[in-house]
Amino acid sequence: MKNIQPVILSGGSGTRLWPLSRQSLPKQLLPLTGEESLLQQTIKRFRNFLPPLVIANEEHRFVIAEQLREMNITPSHLVLEPCGRNTAPAAAIASLLAEPDALLLVLPADHHITDLDKFYADIQIAAEAAATGRIVTLGLKPTAPETGYGYLEMGAPLKEVKGAFALASFTEKPERKKAEVLLKGGKHLWNSGMFLFQAKTFIALLESLQPEILKLAKQAVQTATRDLDFLRLDEKIFAAMPSISIDYAIMEHTANGALVPAQFGWCDLGAWDALWDIAPKDKAGNALQGNSVALHTKNSYVRSEGILTAVLGLEDVVVVTTADAVLVTHRSKAQQLRELVDVLKDKKELFTHRKVYRPWGHYEGLDQGNHFQVKRLFVKPGSKISLQKHLKRAEHWVVVEGTAFITLNEKEFDLHENESVHIPIGATHRIENKQKTPLTLIEVQTGAYLGEDDIVRFNDSYGRK
Repeated sequence: MKNIQPVILSGGSGTRLWPLSRQSLPKQLLPLTGEESLLQQTIKRFRNFLPPLVIANEEHRFVIAEQLREMNITPSHLVLEPCGRNTAPAAAIASLLAEPDALLLVLPADHHITDLDKFYADIQIAAEAAATGRIVTLGLKPTAPETGYGYLEMGAPLKEVKGAFALASFTEKPERKKAEVLLKGGKHLWNSGMFLFQAKTFIALLESLQPEILKLAKQAVQTATRDLDFLRLDEKIFAAMPSISIDYAIMEHTANGALVPAQFGWCDLGAWDALWDIAPKDKAGNALQGNSVALHTKNSYVRSEGILTAVLGLEDVVVVTTADAVLVTHRSKAQQLRELVDVLKDKKELFTHRKVYRPWGHYEGLDQGNHFQVKRLFVKPGSKISLQKHLKRAEHWVVVEGTAFITLNEKEFDLHENESVHIPIGATHRIENKQKTPLTLIEVQTGAYLGEDDIVRFNDSYGRK
């Protein structure tokens, strides 16, 4: 396993897990099945492999960097995509950054895996097949005629690798009638979305099947710039790439594919019903998470991220509450949540949580009204916000825990617990936590406009503009 390079794709938005998963903090960065995020769980599975190469959305860079730091993991690269372009361009970038003979295991950051010994054994078989010059995927025994997965047709066994098979055909996301036919035939497996191949194999396939992706990927890598610990891809070049998956770009067309029938447990955690499937349940079949109670209720998923959530006399429902949104749906409709998300496209609650992460810590919205807003700010030890000013709002800070080192125009001073300071409109200011303990402040903003874009930065430790 030490010769396999995990390539972890963390660019998805996870809209079918709203209101918990949002654009600013999608599902792979959330602790949905334990204390660690799905990304952290994924990385943890590969501690005995080569350091991971992580490809992420630029918007999530500091959250991902912090989660890696918590695990004491240094990736080989932390690549920032300026926009989403699906899995084929991401795999192209990874292949160009790796050594030609490197074995790349490309996989999403949001899968739930059980039976890890079987998982590693299947990866080893796939690696042996990939070393022969094939692009290999892990196939899962289908349990229903799902239309959201690709279907792999098993061909003849590979003579050189026991447990691997030629890929006879690949059908990406068929209509239901077609999926029913494939399921009854007994020769097809679901595509797990995990691929293993040599870097040079994937580059050769791109050259013959998707030359435009390869051309632009080379340009993106050549023009990429270092930004702190990140490798930032050129926005104009990367945005010009076709948005296409490995499945459509390569697997549907190649005669060089192979598959390994998976023996491990797997779930892609695509919707709330999937989380109910894997969660521990009470005698009535209810999965209760957080501050939640269910009475005379059966086979339901109830999750609270704070406030008490009580469900009475219902069956087969999903109820999820956050600080600013509530979802109630029949469990059978969980896969249709994207339709609701389309209706909510103009609501800010679709995109951001009340708690917003920044490289220096985070802030949380507490209250808001006409011309005022109240936030709680948490500044990590040794961190500081940018030196900045606001053109349309004033701020008032009260320290509730720790000691803040304040810059206010030409003055610098400490602000202790229960002390406060007023920041007038247009004043240059900064908060810094020079202590080894956390710093918490209450910030009251007043003014005609309170948007986050009312910031003029003069100096920033994190490369933001």
